[in-house]
Amino acid sequence: MNKGEGKMKQRLGIIDGIRGFSLIGILMANMLIFQYGIWGMNELEHFKLFVGDEAANIWVKVFVEGSFMPIFMFLFGYSMIKMKEKLEENGGKVKRHFARRFFLLIVLGLLHSTFVWEGDILFSYGCLGLLMMIFLNRKKKTIFIWAVTLLILTSFIGFGNMMETPEEAESINSYVQKANLIYADGSYSEIKDFRNSGEDPLGLPPGAYFFIILLTPFMLCPLFLLGMYAAKMRWFTQPKEERKLYVCWASILVPIGLLLKSIPYLLPNTVWAGVAEILGAPLLAIGYIFAFALLYAKGVNPVFLKLFENVGRLSMTNYLLQSIICTTIFYGYGFGLFGQIGVINGILLAIAIYGIQVITSHFYLKVWKVGPFEKLMRIGTYLKWSGNTKKKAKPVPDYPQVKEQI
Repeated sequence: MNKGEGKMKQRLGIIDGIRGFSLIGILMANMLIFQYGIWGMNELEHFKLFVGDEAANIWVKVFVEGSFMPIFMFLFGYSMIKMKEKLEENGGKVKRHFARRFFLLIVLGLLHSTFVWEGDILFSYGCLGLLMMIFLNRKKKTIFIWAVTLLILTSFIGFGNMMETPEEAESINSYVQKANLIYADGSYSEIKDFRNSGEDPLGLPPGAYFFIILLTPFMLCPLFLLGMYAAKMRWFTQPKEERKLYVCWASILVPIGLLLKSIPYLLPNTVWAGVAEILGAPLLAIGYIFAFALLYAKGVNPVFLKLFENVGRLSMTNYLLQSIICTTIFYGYGFGLFGQIGVINGILLAIAIYGIQVITSHFYLKVWKVGPFEKLMRIGTYLKWSGNTKKKAKPVPDYPQVKEQI
């Protein structure tokens, strides 16, 4: 193996490792939705709580919620640039391959949200991926300016968090109680119908939802763009040489992110609480990325890091399996534990499920190289059963003909 190949393998390892690391945080954050529903996760007074659950809930919201999904977004943008480079190297049609990939993500997301769980992210990723294609050939400086500008502007959406009116609070409470009964005791068809009913506790006008749909991509784009920027800068390719970079940004962004996300709990009445929380979440996510990358720069036991890499290599399969496992545990057609086990036990359950995925990913990759859903994505992207891009044939040298001497 030459030096260049070694660096490439190292790069893939660190990116897979960060992706695998993000899945434990995503599961912890999603555990609140699995247990209490999208609306109920902020109305815990309607559920059975245990000693320490309120403190644990604040810990999740400060250290975890909103700061691990952005890691996925960052890596999505990073991988787009790397995939573009690979396609160009092999003579593939870049936009055509990306369009197929993102449309397939949209379809998988719709199926996931319709038939399994309401907290799907694949649909949003597919839609945003189509939008991000306009940045594929942009300069590094342009991408960075767009990322920082959108990050700052969208943070001010949280300015002056609006208080719920008594009517809205009553409507939400009624919806949460109804959801509690259906999710805990309902059949699969009852839960699916309720999830897809489109019932809105706030009763917002259609124009409000149009505005939300229009605004959402701009709120999610910054992390995608920063991932693209990092790939174009060739970050995370040589951890040993980049150690100072990791230390610098981790030591700055992790404390700042935690401080900003703590403001709504330390100073709940300040008008800047919403801005601080929205801005703190992605900053903490980027800090986590550099902090985890530092493990590679410091030469932490490769066996330990390989466990995260294995989970990351099967990230889509593991993400979808988390939905299937948790809905089976909490919903009425499974064990019916919706709203019953508490926040701390939910955290412990998330760790246990992730531990099982670490073990299963390790043994799965000893037999197969690609996960089932990852394979499906490759087949749909490259339109080849092998799931690999067609390599560009190397030109044959045109040597001058030499007449045979007699």
